[in-house]
Amino acid sequence: MGNLKKLAGQTVFYGGSNVLSRLVIYLLVPIQTTIFAPKEYGVVGEMYAYVAFLIVILTFGMETAFFRFYDKKSENNDSVYGTALKSLVFCAIVFVLLINIFAKPIAVHIRYPDHSEYIVWFSFLIAIDAVTTIPFAKLRALNRPKLFAMLKMLNVGSCFLFNIIFLYLFPYMQNHGILTAFLPLVYNPAVGVGYIFIANLISSALTLLSLYIVLPHKHIPFDRVLWKKMMAYALPLLIFGLAGNINETFDRILLKWLSPIDIASTQVGIYSACYKISIFMTIVVQGFKYAAEPFFFAHAKESDSRDIYADVMKYFVIVCSLIFLAVMLYINIVKYMVGSKYWSGLQVVPILLLANMFLGIFYNLSIWYKLTDNTRFGAILSIFGAIVTLALNFTLIPILGYMGSAWATFTCYGAMMVASYIIGQKYYKVPYQLTRILMYMGLSVALWGISLLIPIQNQWIRVLPDTLLLGIYLYIVVKKEPVFQSLLGKKAKTIS
Repeated sequence: MGNLKKLAGQTVFYGGSNVLSRLVIYLLVPIQTTIFAPKEYGVVGEMYAYVAFLIVILTFGMETAFFRFYDKKSENNDSVYGTALKSLVFCAIVFVLLINIFAKPIAVHIRYPDHSEYIVWFSFLIAIDAVTTIPFAKLRALNRPKLFAMLKMLNVGSCFLFNIIFLYLFPYMQNHGILTAFLPLVYNPAVGVGYIFIANLISSALTLLSLYIVLPHKHIPFDRVLWKKMMAYALPLLIFGLAGNINETFDRILLKWLSPIDIASTQVGIYSACYKISIFMTIVVQGFKYAAEPFFFAHAKESDSRDIYADVMKYFVIVCSLIFLAVMLYINIVKYMVGSKYWSGLQVVPILLLANMFLGIFYNLSIWYKLTDNTRFGAILSIFGAIVTLALNFTLIPILGYMGSAWATFTCYGAMMVASYIIGQKYYKVPYQLTRILMYMGLSVALWGISLLIPIQNQWIRVLPDTLLLGIYLYIVVKKEPVFQSLLGKKAKTIS
């Protein structure tokens, strides 16, 4: 129980900062989707899909390799940090040079011939974000969650601020003739949606500067022998990352290229906006991932480690099932988090929520091949998922549009989850409580199904029966899980 509390505490900071940062950025979604039409917003969804894919290439699994070779009791940690960091810095510099040389032909190839500046901006953004993964990983390894959270919030806060400045303040100043001599030097309305990218680039640069200031950087040696060992461990994870990224973001790219050209960007815009409603699930999954990886490695040698992993999985599914149910019960309120022009895509939300739950379960399960140094299986499973993703997207997008992408994501993560469980139990058996896990998942879906049958049209009156259904889920969880009863009991004693 103490270990689980430690994981929960770390998740509060690592995951909490992730939650807060994503929520702050998410506040920009209704702003951006109000200002820009789906066709324009589709540019944002597509470009960030390329970003996610290229960051995986530039980090090439080195973040996980850092955790694998970093030992708090070892004197070799400076070499581990320096080797990982310097290898990423070198690759980032080469990447920026190459992309800037070929910026114009790249822009023409992806159908933005008049916006080669997008390519230049994103080359620097990708390089900076790739390099900062190792300093952030070191903060996690050093158990510095507060500093980690503070820097993450600096990043997202500055990004939010510059979005407001470029999208609202400067246009307001221009329309009202304020500082007309100064404004043209820093603002050009023709840039339009590009200011979303500029705001992100500025915030990433500020984050890199902050990490440089707070972390020691004078004595970070590069060890060639260690680098070869880290690369041998990391390269299969690069394949894993690339394939995983195809599963997570490539659907937005395929939507553009497989949809009729006259509606392609609109399809991408609607899908990207509605996908962000699943943020309530992804923030928990990503926050958990931040805290869980070092936690799992740190407790691998304990005698009860597998029981701990099983409990973590169960409680993770309980939380994710609660999130799914809450979002879907209150979807008529949640939908206001995107512009009304995008509501036609709300039907993808339940599919994507469940898909991201499957992804989180897969992250839980993936510990078996990381602890046993069988990282090739991670690559194999991700390649399997990528094949499913590509095959279904190519098949379903021409028929169903963005709904095809949603179902492809659902099927991909579900298949990877099942395959990882089956193979993992042969190599590293963990006593997962499958009956309880499936019960909580099924219960949340069933209660949502009951909500759909309630014949109340007024969205505010519906809150009452929907809240009752949510209460039923929580009641059953508390009754079934003694840990929640003990927590509630302690809380009651504290209050009394």
